[in-house]
Amino acid sequence: MTTTAPTTPILARWFEFMDSDDPDRVLGMIADDFVMSVQFSKGAGQSAEFVGDRAGLVGYLAQREKSTLVHHIDVGVTESGHELVLGRTTRDDAFEASFNATAQIDAAGKVRRLLIARTPEVSFA
Repeated sequence: MTTTAPTTPILARWFEFMDSDDPDRVLGMIADDFVMSVQFSKGAGQSAEFVGDRAGLVGYLAQREKSTLVHHIDVGVTESGHELVLGRTTRDDAFEASFNATAQIDAAGKVRRLLIARTPEVSFA
């Protein structure tokens, strides 16, 4: 993972784990009351939403390609227990999609809420 946003350490680690051969390590980063929504567009109006708690995240992880995409955080900010990033994914060094991610972080540094939106239709390059 490449990042220019060291001010978002939790999301930087999250995407580092997601890009690895063992993305299930993110399960150790979530709080007991974790809730997520991942809005995933493949473009041309084809999209899916992955929602839920820990079980929802397990389901999302099960359907993902492992070690194929690389997440690049281009802009990030941390404010009042929240991390927000704008980034892009690449496949074989070529642009695949832009993404936004927002995480609410608890006092123990665990992710309570996670909202990710992704689309290949918009590039911020």
